[in-house]
Amino acid sequence: MTRNCGFNTLLLHGKGTGGFAEREILPPVSQGTAFQYESMEDLESVFAHRKTGFAYTRIGNPTIAAFEQKINALEGGFGAICTGSGMAAVSGALLTVCQSGDEIIAGSGMYGGTIRLLRNFERLGIRTVFTPKLNAENVSALINERTRVVFGELIGNPSLNVLDVPAVSAVAHEHGVPLFVDSTTATPYIARPLELGADVVIHSTSKYINGTGSAIGGMIIDGGRFNWKAEKHGALADFVQYGRMAFSVRARTEICSNLGGCISPFNAFISHVGVDTLGLRMERICENAAALAERLDKEKDISVNYLTLKHHPDHEYVTGELNGYGGGILTIRAGSKERAFEIINSLKYVKIASNLGDVRTLVIHPASTLYRHNSRHEAEAAGVYEDTIRISVGIENKEDLIEDFLEAIAKSRHEQ
Repeated sequence: MTRNCGFNTLLLHGKGTGGFAEREILPPVSQGTAFQYESMEDLESVFAHRKTGFAYTRIGNPTIAAFEQKINALEGGFGAICTGSGMAAVSGALLTVCQSGDEIIAGSGMYGGTIRLLRNFERLGIRTVFTPKLNAENVSALINERTRVVFGELIGNPSLNVLDVPAVSAVAHEHGVPLFVDSTTATPYIARPLELGADVVIHSTSKYINGTGSAIGGMIIDGGRFNWKAEKHGALADFVQYGRMAFSVRARTEICSNLGGCISPFNAFISHVGVDTLGLRMERICENAAALAERLDKEKDISVNYLTLKHHPDHEYVTGELNGYGGGILTIRAGSKERAFEIINSLKYVKIASNLGDVRTLVIHPASTLYRHNSRHEAEAAGVYEDTIRISVGIENKEDLIEDFLEAIAKSRHEQ
């Protein structure tokens, strides 16, 4: 099975979808903590990486490995590492290449939890330089001898800024620095950052990859093309002997393993099953989101932020980097926090919840929840204001979603 086949065919028949011990269609749930061997010599070889095998589920497990292989195939990666959450994937990836005294360049229009994590890194001596727009010009101006990685979201959550991966990666690579991309909101259905020039891709698999809001998880996918050098990346000094595998080896055997942020085999299984419908779900979700955005954009007292709208500042990327799609998130501004709450509380089909990427449409007021512990400057840099509503569009009939929002908006006008 090659990447040349269709997306949905690859989902169902690519790596990680077969070859199981008892010919199962789905990977068995290997729920055991440890794995036994016939001799101590065999187990020693596994620990010394001279022989393939599983020793302890925190480090590796057959069910988790099947999920890793499946997502790695979708992204066209060299290797993938599953973690217990999306935040564990972000922290694991960055700590693999950064140590005290190093710097990260990042876009400020990111998920609030990620911004807070990067602020926490400052206590470890790892500084993040934020830029309002993570583009080639700004990265070129900010990069210096201490920069170890450039990091951004492909489609900002919820800013909806688009990262120009080819341009930013080119500048980063000129300075011997890798580009890490959080592609959670895009998914490999919309774009594959490794093919665009990124070096590492990160996902919160809890979102679109799982698709049903039933399992927390994360994934780090290494492109395996970056030329790691000990003099540039001191954190990888003991691993450069592995060449282009240096990142993957340290991330799996040292950082992710020692931090202990592993996924459970059952959660890996649930997400392995959930991702089977990713292509079908994303097609429907993007269609619904575009239709909802177009209709709400006609309401004069509502401001709509969505990529397929021609007035969006990053609309140009839709037909290129994003392959014609705008993703599953849109935001609207209602004029006040009170009206935003009234609209949210009046919706019939939409669930009030803090997740995104579910088959159900979810809505939240990010300023009072997701960005509650961020500064006002950080929130506004991510497109979050007191009147902002974030909508994660699901697969319902678009006519029902449009009617639901229009009725809630109309009701909020009467209550003002």
